[in-house]
Order: sequence, then C-alpha cells, then structure tokens
Amino acid sequence: MTGTVGSAGLVADVEDHLRAVAKAVRRGMLDAIPDGEPVDWLYGPMREYPSRPGKALRPALCLSASRVFGAQADVVMDVALAIELLHNAFLVHDDIADGSQMRRGRPTLGATHGIAAALNAGDGLAVVAGQVLRRATRQLDDDLAEMVWREFDTMAMRTLEGQAIEVGWQLDHVEGLGPADYLELIMRKTCWYTTIHPLRVGALIGSNGSADLAALVGFGFHFGAAFQIRDDLLNLVGDERTYGKEILGDLYEGKRTLALMHLMSAAVGADKRIVLEYLRQNRSGRTEVMVARVRALMDDYGSIDYTREYAEGILMVAEDYFDHAFAAALPGPDLDFLRSLVPYVWARWR
Repeated sequence: MTGTVGSAGLVADVEDHLRAVAKAVRRGMLDAIPDGEPVDWLYGPMREYPSRPGKALRPALCLSASRVFGAQADVVMDVALAIELLHNAFLVHDDIADGSQMRRGRPTLGATHGIAAALNAGDGLAVVAGQVLRRATRQLDDDLAEMVWREFDTMAMRTLEGQAIEVGWQLDHVEGLGPADYLELIMRKTCWYTTIHPLRVGALIGSNGSADLAALVGFGFHFGAAFQIRDDLLNLVGDERTYGKEILGDLYEGKRTLALMHLMSAAVGADKRIVLEYLRQNRSGRTEVMVARVRALMDDYGSIDYTREYAEGILMVAEDYFDHAFAAALPGPDLDFLRSLVPYVWARWR
C-alpha cells in the first residue's frame, strides 16, 4: 500500500472532491424532477433522498473516468445524473424490502410516507433517470448511444439479480455460505452499479467507444468489494450519526454479510445453535437481546477482525489492477483522484 495510507490530507482531498461532485449532482437531480402536482404524494417524496447529502461516489467515478479518457465534463454530466437518480430509486426500494427506518441520517420514505407512496417515489425516480439518460445519449452518435444503453441495461439486471439472491438466501434460510458466495453476491448487487458501471460508461463515452472496458472490471470489482465490506463493518461498529443508517440494521435484517458468514462457519456448540435460531427468524422475530448476542459472538469468534483483514487483502489486489485499467488514461487531477481511492478506503479503516 502506498505511503499516503492513513494520511488525513488524502482523506480530506478525496472528500472535498466528492462533496463538490455531490453538490453539482444534487442540483442536477432536483432540476430533473418535475415540480407539478401531486407534490405531497409524489414529487415531494421523490425529492427527499436526492436532497439529502450522499457520498456521490458513482457520479464522481463516471465523471473522472470519462475525463481521463478524453471527454468534456458537459458531455457526460447527464449520464452521471442518471446513474445517481437510479441509485436513489434503488435506495427507496431497498429500504422498503429491508424494513429500514433510517437513510442518510433521516427517516426513510417508507417510515414517513408509507409503503405505497414510497414505492411510487422510487418508481418515479427510475423513470426520471431514464429520461435524463435519453437526454444524454441524444448528444452521442447512434452506435455509442446504443452501447451506453446496453451498459445501463446490463447494470440494472446484474443489480436485480444480486438483490434477488440476497432476498432468496433470507427467505430460504440458506446456510453454509462462504467468502466466494459473498463476493458473487456483491459483484452483482453492489459492485456492478456502484463502481464497475460508472467507470465503464464514463470510459466508454470519454474514449468514444475505444477504451478497454474489460480491464476496468477487475479494478472496479475489487475496489467496490472493499468499499462494500467497509460499509458492512460500519453497520456493526460505526456511529449511527455519522453512518446515516441504523447501526446493526444488517443484523436485524439477517443480511448474509461476510462477518455473519464467518460467524456461521466458526461458531460451535450452544453458540452455533444461537446463530441458527437467529437466522431462522424474520426481522420482527429478531429481538434486541438476540441481535446483541449475535453481535457479541462476532467479537468472540474474531468475525470483525477476519472481515477487516479480508477487505484489506482485496484492496491490495485493487491497487494492483489500477495501472492496467488506466494504462491509456490521461494524467491530471481526475486520474489522481481515481488513484487515491484505494488508499482513501484503506485510511478510512483506521
């Protein structure tokens, strides 16, 4: 890992860049959402998640990848907006599926407006994302526009497949899962739309279709996997005020995170029975006492340390992939930003 690991300056630089992107993207998303009626029951709720501060990692990746491969910012901004709008639509639906109560430090749409209105708002955000993407692709030649649409179609299906696998594991009380299963899940559910797709579609537009998109998959997957595992760990050890979602929410939902998979395989005797009983419950059946016991077992069996070390190994592989993925990239601030992401995530472990 590079010598900048753990540097407060590096973290500050990356977060300053992300905040600047988030500000522009937030304004663009809100401009794209209609202002008409019914405000209280549709357009108002649609604006809530885009109005809340988010990391803006996806649009930042898309914009920087496009510029390091030759694009001008105004050509790809609408594509970045479409990615973030679709992300917000996914968040609304995820919160409904998970029964989550907090999103970005505030109550979820389902908690404040009810499930029906939240579903409508999520659907509306997905429709607007498509409208913005159509506006973007009108600026491209027909062949490139078709490639961009194919990238979006692939990303959406991979994400839905991942969501279906995660839900299926919980519905069918699937046991005996390991790291390979977890990585396959997050490759589809998280990495494809969080890191791989934004990098690929940005490079595609920036290079006018000539970039080696396959090379971006290796970097995007390993960086995205480490980023997701870090998010999983924050749900177990973080502070709710800074995390923005319910601490231990993943445990209440029974999500098969890497830490939980490790505990499932490592626990023995009475501890194993506690974990199995916990897994067989639905969310409403998982009491505070039960969740606290499972969380304590993660410490007892080293599941937190195992997960952290696993993610650090993945980050090291991501760093190895970087030079290959961006061998044809233009030097400058955008390449510096992309290069800093691996040590940034590493520094955020500490």
